[in-house]
Amino acid sequence: MKLVGKAKMVRVHIGEDDEWRGTPLHEAIVARCREMDIAGATVYRGILGYGANSRIHRRKVFALSEDLPLMIAIIDTEEKIAALLPVLDEMVEEGLVAVSDVEVIKYVHSKGS
Repeated sequence: MKLVGKAKMVRVHIGEDDEWRGTPLHEAIVARCREMDIAGATVYRGILGYGANSRIHRRKVFALSEDLPLMIAIIDTEEKIAALLPVLDEMVEEGLVAVSDVEVIKYVHSKGS
């Protein structure tokens, strides 16, 4: 598979403690993207942030649960992203989903991987 040129990127902003049917939400989203043969998805952990409720999420040295902010970046063709959006709408109960246009310079996927 080769993806070059115009594409879409979805950024999903959630909390580290968010879940989907007993599984960490970020893991469930990445697994669903893989099932849908999406070109790529990467989870990034933030060190500081806040969302709709304006509660600051930050790293605490002795906390058992920090609920740090996470962002999942997902890139593929407009058609595949359009198919993914209803899935994300169902899975993300609290968070932010943003879509933007991107230009893919190089993406090559070998069949053996």
